Amino acid sequence: LSLFMASMEATVVATAMPTIVSQLGGLEMYSWAFSAYLLASTTTVPIYGKLSDLYGRRPVYAVAMGMFLVGSLLCALAGSMTQLVIFRAVQGLGAGGLMPLAFIIIGDIFSLEQRARMQGLFSGVWGVSSVIGPLLGGFLVDRVSWHWVFYINLLPGLLAGALVWLAWVDRPRTARTVAVDYLGATLLSAGVVSLLLGLFELGTTASWLLIGLALAIFAALLLVERRATDPILPLPLFRERLFAVACAHGILAGWAMFGSASFVPLFVQAVLGTSATTAGITLTPQMLGWVVASIIGSRLLLRVGYRSIALVGMTLLSIAMFLMSQIGVESRQWMLMVYMALSGIGMGLSIPAFLIAVQSTVRREQLGTATSTVQFSRSMGGTLGVSVMGAILSTQLAARLVAQGLDPRLVSVNELLEPLPGTTIDVAANEAVRLALAGAIGNIFFVAFLAAAGGLIATAFAPRGRIRQLAEERAQAEQTATRPVTEGVPRAS
Repeated sequence: LSLFMASMEATVVATAMPTIVSQLGGLEMYSWAFSAYLLASTTTVPIYGKLSDLYGRRPVYAVAMGMFLVGSLLCALAGSMTQLVIFRAVQGLGAGGLMPLAFIIIGDIFSLEQRARMQGLFSGVWGVSSVIGPLLGGFLVDRVSWHWVFYINLLPGLLAGALVWLAWVDRPRTARTVAVDYLGATLLSAGVVSLLLGLFELGTTASWLLIGLALAIFAALLLVERRATDPILPLPLFRERLFAVACAHGILAGWAMFGSASFVPLFVQAVLGTSATTAGITLTPQMLGWVVASIIGSRLLLRVGYRSIALVGMTLLSIAMFLMSQIGVESRQWMLMVYMALSGIGMGLSIPAFLIAVQSTVRREQLGTATSTVQFSRSMGGTLGVSVMGAILSTQLAARLVAQGLDPRLVSVNELLEPLPGTTIDVAANEAVRLALAGAIGNIFFVAFLAAAGGLIATAFAPRGRIRQLAEERAQAEQTATRPVTEGVPRAS
């Protein structure tokens, strides 16, 4: 329930925003209703994972759910766009804990065999929510009210919170003095926010200043985390090849998958001339492929090496991104749907493989931090992909329009999406814009292919072996490390 809500809330607002803006005003803040949620939820993922390791899953989950529900209620009651943006940030602060904690709790509850099945099912929930979100948002806006896009979270959220609070029993933790790494958490949040804000307006002077500030903050973060007794960012884990490869895979695969998926609706509507509903249908095979592959791939992990499954998945994703880079004005919708299904299958095979492998090989007290960091890498990759590919799209489109003798400042892609009533459409100019836009989007899909190919190369560096074997090797190493201490203790007479 909590994973479904948190992931759906990232997309359900998309179809409601035109109506919300028409009632509340503030069109200039339109994009910030999405950006505020994205910034808050992405930034807090690793922080929640670390706090759950220190204080237990149940209290941290309760705080996350409380913030998410309070944010949802405030969004529903918002009287202006400024209020909505602020309340979406509150909602995102809660969602940043719900998403990783769902997978962390699975890692706590289930054995390796059960975990393989459950992680696949939960990844399926994430995919299904991404499909249902826009459809549900449109239905609620058309049939009820945009306020219910947020009110609908309250009942399932309270139910999920009650179930976890009443039924979940945290594992006993070793009594120790905890020094929370507040400075590291602050620097991590500030660095991510500065980087994302810079990428949202890539190409301007302010964006380069923000990106430079982010790099400086990250450099300071590394120095702080090396000295912290209990760092928020698990630097020692990055020395382990499996964890480092899993994070590199998350960044590159997230870049390719989410970066490309963000521009498919634009291509289908503006270049192929279809409706918004048809554009949404084009994305459906991707999520269905992800769901089915997650379930099947997770079960195969018990019989086949995780590295082999991840390599197959990344190969399929790379092929899909390459085929998408070849699209043009003559492409057909069904071709895109096939490519999207192929990319979804690739992600469904590779994402759970790495997640389960990491959960099975880290120490129990590091489970939350490791899981949330892997998920954080994927979220950051998707955000980087959307931002960078959006900037490349703008540059490429302008250059192609100039090459065809058109002034980019006088051309509006909106005319292709939704011609204004009563306007005279210049067929020749619109055709030139279609050709330019098709070529520009094809180029950014090639960037997605490069990211996917990089993810495939990174996956090849993952250590060989089945997950059970890696887990046993880790357990033996820990026993060996602690044996001299126990042997030196005299026995009671």
